[in-house]
Amino acid sequence: MAEKQQQQTGHVEDEIPPSLVGHTFIVPKKEINMVPDMMKWKRSQAYTDYMGFVLALNEGVKGKKLTDDYKVSERLFQEGTGDRRAGAGNGFFCGGSASSGEGQQIGWRVVIHKLMSLLDTLNRWIDEMPPVDQPSRFGNKAFRTWYAKLDKEAENLVSTVIPVHLSAAVPEVAVYLKESVGNSTRIDYGTGHEAAFAAFLCCLCKIGILKVDDQLAIVFRVFNRYLEVMRKLQKTYRMEPAGSQGVWGLDDFQFLPFIWGSAQLIDHSILEPRHFVDEKVVNEHHKDYMFLECILFITEMKTGPFAEHSNQLWNISAVPAWSKVNQGLIRMYKAECLEKFPVIQHFKFGSLLPIQPVKS
Repeated sequence: MAEKQQQQTGHVEDEIPPSLVGHTFIVPKKEINMVPDMMKWKRSQAYTDYMGFVLALNEGVKGKKLTDDYKVSERLFQEGTGDRRAGAGNGFFCGGSASSGEGQQIGWRVVIHKLMSLLDTLNRWIDEMPPVDQPSRFGNKAFRTWYAKLDKEAENLVSTVIPVHLSAAVPEVAVYLKESVGNSTRIDYGTGHEAAFAAFLCCLCKIGILKVDDQLAIVFRVFNRYLEVMRKLQKTYRMEPAGSQGVWGLDDFQFLPFIWGSAQLIDHSILEPRHFVDEKVVNEHHKDYMFLECILFITEMKTGPFAEHSNQLWNISAVPAWSKVNQGLIRMYKAECLEKFPVIQHFKFGSLLPIQPVKS
């Protein structure tokens, strides 16, 4: 034990990933103020890194079930002291894959468990702040009380995940957490808020807190838990869909779980796209596949024929292969979410996801 403790002493410079030595963190702010600014976004380092993150996770979950066993990064560090083994990096996953060793599952508890605890805290606050009686059926004002609590506590929550030697990153990363739960003025939620949570996770990867080995845990544990909490928010406070296209949109609230969920089902031996409109199939398999969990939530929230309330998904069920569905959803996500000014005008840019053009 003494030897392990000795390994964890040293200079702060040795603890920080090489790409962050001398780095200045900044509080993210909006940069897309007019439609012509969208070109800055599409050429930015932020866009490239964000899509790289989404696609890397898409590749990582292919053919995997939510209930499968999966590898997580194995890192030896004490809670609150950070990872002493940050490497040169693997794409946006700073540090790449760590080597194995005695007692290294501490890394799992510090990172993934702390993220799950953070989300559990948000979930508990919903129970502590029930909806208030009001004339309007939608947009319960109790959400504003809940959001005010998050706004006040966000940096404290994020500081439980980020080790002390990277504490300068907390204000920057915390902004994306606050942006990921909906708008407190309009009491709505949409794909832009979902993108903010993906950006939050992307930032944790860029500073080396999450590793390449954590890809399945990022989607299957952390992001899936985030979806559960967001669904509870949406139902409890009757949140409006932000920028919903109604029957012509893919979904009122989410998009990424359809992309990653369709990747899970690629080359499935039994389930084909036509099966996700079958209620029996959804009930039997939704715990294994994120896509089917989304379908189950839609059918719980909406009434009437599926083809009428979810026309886009109904059309997708006619596509012959999940690989085609996955490719089509990625194109649709870019076109209908990432390239739409009403969505991206709210995205915030900092030092980790900068508005500056991609370096050639």
